[in-house]
Amino acid sequence: MLLLPSLGPFHILHPRYNATTVLALLEEARPEVLYLASHSEEGLREGLWREEDPLLFHLLPWAEARGVEVVALDREAHLKGEAEAFRQALAQHPRGEPHLERMQAFDQALLDLLRTPLSPEVLGSEGFLARLKGVYQGFAQAFGEGPATGFRARRMAQVASLLEGREGAVVADLLDYPFLAERFPQALPKAHTPTEAERARALMDRAWQLQEGDDWAGLLEGLFAIGSPEALYLAAQVYLAAGEWREALALMEEVFRMDFQHPGYLPGYVLARFGQLLDLAGERARALRAYRGVLALSWAPEEARAIALAGLRTPFRL
Repeated sequence: MLLLPSLGPFHILHPRYNATTVLALLEEARPEVLYLASHSEEGLREGLWREEDPLLFHLLPWAEARGVEVVALDREAHLKGEAEAFRQALAQHPRGEPHLERMQAFDQALLDLLRTPLSPEVLGSEGFLARLKGVYQGFAQAFGEGPATGFRARRMAQVASLLEGREGAVVADLLDYPFLAERFPQALPKAHTPTEAERARALMDRAWQLQEGDDWAGLLEGLFAIGSPEALYLAAQVYLAAGEWREALALMEEVFRMDFQHPGYLPGYVLARFGQLLDLAGERARALRAYRGVLALSWAPEEARAIALAGLRTPFRL
């Protein structure tokens, strides 16, 4: 068995443990079954994972392409919502503010841990697991192991029982991971040599977080070398950020002629940004078609939908 943690939206912070690293580790393990410890069959079927675990945009197509069975094991995943309900109840309580501040301190401790450099060997180390358990146990001791934690211990005990005696690969949310690591210590990730595909993913992840201090020319060079629809979309983003919208539009025209269906978050972003660039070029009819295309998708990121709705009301301007 191989046990891997999902960092959710935080994979893009970690060049040594990005989405493609997870795929590379799975390729090495060659599992016949991929178990999702933190998702239910219903949540998987209805796409509830899209807003909470972007890693699955990469995992699910990988499994489908290789004929790997995907099994969601969390039969009580609906209880995760109890944690947010608990926070909302505290927010409405007259004496809830000090408790919310304590919760935020634990959130910050977890965020600090997620911002330290992570790699497979670090995630599988005793030191990392001890720090992660310390953050979680402090929270559970302060607020109780129940609604405040989304009944995490209970849910993962059930998942661990289901995994006993099975072979395959298991992916679990970061805070679920220590419970399973304790039960299956032999399955923890080990040192791994990064592949070229992982380096390409790391470059695109950097571009998704574009900052003024980045080497924009170097990013563009790398993105053009990758040449995938996602890479060219990100190159267009760099041009637009630099105010070079005509170059951005030329790139988006190229992306639009490609198959940009994967990853699953990309179509919404491509169509929304394409609409804005067409507006800048004075091609309002085509822009409207792009915006409507976003809303016609079975799913699109909220940011892309917001751009599309705004674009339908008013032509985009810099």
